[in-house]
Amino acid sequence: MERSSTTPGGSARREATRQKLYEAAVTLIAEQGFSATTVDEIAERAGVAKGTVYYNFASKSVLFEELLRHGVGLLTDSLREAAERTEREGGSKVDALDAMIRAGLVFIDRYPAFTQLYVAELWRTNRAWQSTLMVVRQQAVAVVEVVLREGVAAGEFSEEIDVPLTAAALVGMVLVAALDWKSFQPERSLDDVHAALSRLLQGRVSGRG
Repeated sequence: MERSSTTPGGSARREATRQKLYEAAVTLIAEQGFSATTVDEIAERAGVAKGTVYYNFASKSVLFEELLRHGVGLLTDSLREAAERTEREGGSKVDALDAMIRAGLVFIDRYPAFTQLYVAELWRTNRAWQSTLMVVRQQAVAVVEVVLREGVAAGEFSEEIDVPLTAAALVGMVLVAALDWKSFQPERSLDDVHAALSRLLQGRVSGRG
């Protein structure tokens, strides 16, 4: 799960180490759950010393919280970039939403273990990082809200659209459909899944059958 640049004030080497820890943690937690995963196992899977984990993160919980921030941040960036690219190319707001759906599918195809963890954590209520999870979730949904509001203002979408709920529904549709694809219909291509979701978008959001 990589970003294109280092974190402010951090060295490239430290950022590379944190990337290794993110990858190790998400894989292990997806395999055996958060409680069963130990810091020793994360360090071993990442190929670093146990002290390196604590140098970068105060605890396993902090590591997981930062993993959620990192992963959803990547998803949010992907959605935003897809919308901005469509706008530069002169596409409509429906086109922008369609591009965002595809960007979401590409992200999930690349990071299925993270997506599985993220969706599972959304349904939990007893985690220390619950407030962080809600914040990063809203960041992703807000990117879709912007496009919907612009579409309403431009007359592309009905003024009767409930923008916050529709944005959340679109994000949820992509997450759930993609997880079903990866788990139960892996023979399907990304293009197949995108085409099916695109038809839903065209019929339900834009009003075109």
